[in-house]
Amino acid sequence: MKCERIRELREDGDYSQKQIADYLHVHQTTYSNYELNRCSIPIPVLSKLADFYGVSVNYLLGRTDKKLLYEQEKILRQRNQL
Repeated sequence: MKCERIRELREDGDYSQKQIADYLHVHQTTYSNYELNRCSIPIPVLSKLADFYGVSVNYLLGRTDKKLLYEQEKILRQRNQL
């Protein structure tokens, strides 16, 4: 997993670790361990992070460099055609 991605997304959004930890209902040190790759991120937490940031789980896992979900890209393309 590309744990630096969750840190970058958090920092880009000007969120603190505490704010994201509270959103995920985990302790701040647990969230810090996710960012430092000291423990695995449970799938439900990974899904919640992806939804929060509007990215795919595959992006968080480092399986793609595309941040936007397919449906988001489709909506943006349709808007640009108007």
